[in-house]
Amino acid sequence: MNDPLRLEADVLVIGGGLAGCWTAAAAAQAGASVILAEKGYCGTSGVTATAGPSHWWVPPEPPAAREQAIAERHARGFGLSDPAWMARILDITWRTLPTLAPFYRFSVDDQGQVQHRGLRGPEYMRAMRALVEHLGVTILDQSPALELLTRHDGTVAGAAGHRRQEGRDWIVRAGAVVIATGGCAFASHLLGAGNNTGEGLLMAVEAGADLSGMEFTNYYTVAPAGTTMTRSMAYTFGRYFDADDRELGIHPGPDMNRALGEALLKGPVFCRLDRVPQDIRERMPQVQPNFVLTFARQGIDPYRDRFAVTLRAEGTVRGIGGLRLQDQDCRTRVRGLYAAGDAATRELVAGATSGGGNQNSAWALSSGQIAGAAAAGLALREGRGVQRIAYVAGRAGLRPSAGARSFDVGAAVELARREMGDLDKNMFRRGEDLAASLDRLSSAFAELATHGSALGGERQRLREAAGMLAAARWSKASALARAESRGMHHRSDAPASRAQFASRQRSGGLESVWTRFERQPAEAVP
Repeated sequence: MNDPLRLEADVLVIGGGLAGCWTAAAAAQAGASVILAEKGYCGTSGVTATAGPSHWWVPPEPPAAREQAIAERHARGFGLSDPAWMARILDITWRTLPTLAPFYRFSVDDQGQVQHRGLRGPEYMRAMRALVEHLGVTILDQSPALELLTRHDGTVAGAAGHRRQEGRDWIVRAGAVVIATGGCAFASHLLGAGNNTGEGLLMAVEAGADLSGMEFTNYYTVAPAGTTMTRSMAYTFGRYFDADDRELGIHPGPDMNRALGEALLKGPVFCRLDRVPQDIRERMPQVQPNFVLTFARQGIDPYRDRFAVTLRAEGTVRGIGGLRLQDQDCRTRVRGLYAAGDAATRELVAGATSGGGNQNSAWALSSGQIAGAAAAGLALREGRGVQRIAYVAGRAGLRPSAGARSFDVGAAVELARREMGDLDKNMFRRGEDLAASLDRLSSAFAELATHGSALGGERQRLREAAGMLAAARWSKASALARAESRGMHHRSDAPASRAQFASRQRSGGLESVWTRFERQPAEAVP
């Protein structure tokens, strides 16, 4: 193998999607030298590039408008959101998004007013790449990170990975690192989420970070059967039918997906979008072109014809869980390690319900701005520490704890996909089923950690499998410990909310998984 590419920077951003780009931009604007490492190609990778993302966008005047927007969202958070964080996210989004104008052509309405709320995903991500290149950020495309580097005192010193197209490793020494690897979709074939495999969470936990909200990972999105087209806005206007063409009682609202899931467990479900307003139909080719193209290729008029639908699991992409943030700077509990976007918990702004598209996009932008600026500040104050000895932190899939032997990566990925995707395992939850699922996932993770080993680019496949299994374990353990129903987390054996669980839940651990609710005694943390 060729000698590794060795680089140094003040800030290393791992992940080149929406949050990663906003993070890199903020760090560069704060005066830091920045390297961005992306598993795919920065500018086309991630769920934003396939979508028509909107943002949580509320003018500051009159103040009552924002107060009402926050109050409404907070009421839907089931006690787990934070109004102060919500106000902060609204403000940063409002001030920051228009600054992209030199690189992105915002739409103008019939009155000549610039529309910042909704953007065209492919163009948005091209603009983000142009922005970070303009700011001098060094981009490592096709360069997945495999593990973090830490110093003897536990602080983060950088990361190491592999340059897929060159067949060469890379090592970046940095004063601060931001995890912006997106959510974990558990190989659900969610559109744009093929690279969202959870190893960013795994890397952070190996370095000492913990997570929060991992029980809220059972969000599903409707899609035409046999496709990955999870653009769901139009389906709120849909009518649903069984195989005998009897209309089902599935209506827009927070329980729509559960009703659809119950129907799908009984047999095929069909949809007709004849109630979509004409103005939305006319705008759809510009706002969500992929949505229209899918039907055109099949010769289906979705506004007239009946077509089969399914539900695709979104994991933590439009779920809630992720790395727990220690402070107002989006820092994890590991010094020098920050998190942004879907890799971080969104409970602060979404509570126990999905942030959907607009709130999650605002979170990606704003948490990226916060984390990037904070990481730059730390690195510039304390220096990169590049002369201090650094240690590799990666374990599962990189350094087997016992003798290396063959490991069925495909079977491990399929196990994570089933346990986190099948409706009867993840949408409809019962304690005994969660415990059985956790046992299966734990056995697979232990086997991988004990014996999994690979060379060169094959290490990435092992790390992706390890990331999915680890994230699935944290999810199942958290769902088992939350013996109630709250927000998107619903337990058929505990259908009511309980006051004792009205707090956020932390999780972590590798060899064994631990969970605890924040208001329980601190000594309960292992």
